[in-house]
Amino acid sequence: MPKIATELSALQVKRIARPGLHAVGGVAGLMLQVSRTGSRSWILRAMVGGKRRDIGLGGAGVSLAEARQRAREARAEIWAGVDPVAERAARRRALTAAQAVPTFDECARLFLASKRSEFRSAKHAKQWTTTLAEYASPVFGKLPVSEVDLPHVLHALEPIWTTKTETASRLRGRIEAVLAWATVAKHRRGDNPARWKGHLDAVLPKPTKVRTVRHHRALPHQALPEFMADLRQREGAAARALEFAILTAARSGEVRGATWDEIDLKSNTWIIPSDRMKGGKEHRVPLTPAAVALLNAIPKRGQFVFAAPRDGQLSDMSLSAVLRRMNVDATVHGMRSTFRDWAGETTAFPRETIEHALAHRLKDRAEAAYARGSHFEKRRKLMEAWARYCAMPTAIGTVTEIGKLRKAQ
Repeated sequence: MPKIATELSALQVKRIARPGLHAVGGVAGLMLQVSRTGSRSWILRAMVGGKRRDIGLGGAGVSLAEARQRAREARAEIWAGVDPVAERAARRRALTAAQAVPTFDECARLFLASKRSEFRSAKHAKQWTTTLAEYASPVFGKLPVSEVDLPHVLHALEPIWTTKTETASRLRGRIEAVLAWATVAKHRRGDNPARWKGHLDAVLPKPTKVRTVRHHRALPHQALPEFMADLRQREGAAARALEFAILTAARSGEVRGATWDEIDLKSNTWIIPSDRMKGGKEHRVPLTPAAVALLNAIPKRGQFVFAAPRDGQLSDMSLSAVLRRMNVDATVHGMRSTFRDWAGETTAFPRETIEHALAHRLKDRAEAAYARGSHFEKRRKLMEAWARYCAMPTAIGTVTEIGKLRKAQ
């Protein structure tokens, strides 16, 4: 049992200047340590596990009363069988480890940087960043990634699961991908709380059960020839871009981003690179004489085929504006549905040829494996038949000659 020293006052302690250890009393073993340079610190000398230990209680900034309180707490821990020094070291290691674990936001940034080359385009990469920043980051972005669990994921998903189902479904997959990366990088352990099968599917309704399918408004194919005759009377790059989009059954973004170096007039082919395609695969579009004539009539002024007034790319609303001015209740994308309806209802071209013309991936894997080619020559005949239909003077009383189309195939 340590000898109980005389309890010194704060003023008496302040006057101690001689280097060495000085008992200050109040708690057995409490010492003031004064160094040769005059620095001061508090030490508790006690027996821990049969060995004498000097336990640091703080420096000069710790008052005498606070030092005595810390000494009492340390002695209480020793009495309870705890080594204060070992416990303090363990807490320090745990704090250091917690600080070393990156947050979910940091992991998302690192994951996106590692996968950037896999994205179809800069726009696709931005969609990932925007979705995570808008819906996941406010909920658990600042949390260490090791702490992200089911309640956090549900908190982000549930508010939009039934109102923005497509966005929510993509968000879930993106959260799962970031957490999977963090697990591989050894920043977290255990199952992925954003996984669907056998986990979230038990607490959230299937997306297909709550998603509202929104179809793009399409022009009836019977009305298309009359519409095309009206469209050809319109001037401007947007009108020509819309006409070209219809003749090629292409998407608005593919047409607006078309550059002259993608056009091969020797083979009458438009080669759209993979990074501009929704499916991430190069698409070759056969150009009909009508499409080639349209291109030849356009003056070349810059890299874009359908250039905006200031030589940049047309905006995503420019083609829609043409339809509004023509008082047509349809969307640009809906014109692809018009083509699909015409081809499926009035021609004998194979379904896979029509789907390839639209740059659609076949859902049936067996069918997709069988139809490995792009049906390019069949597609050329299909698009020529489509161009002839678009050029008909009127849709009233028109009958498509299916027999001739069948012979052409």
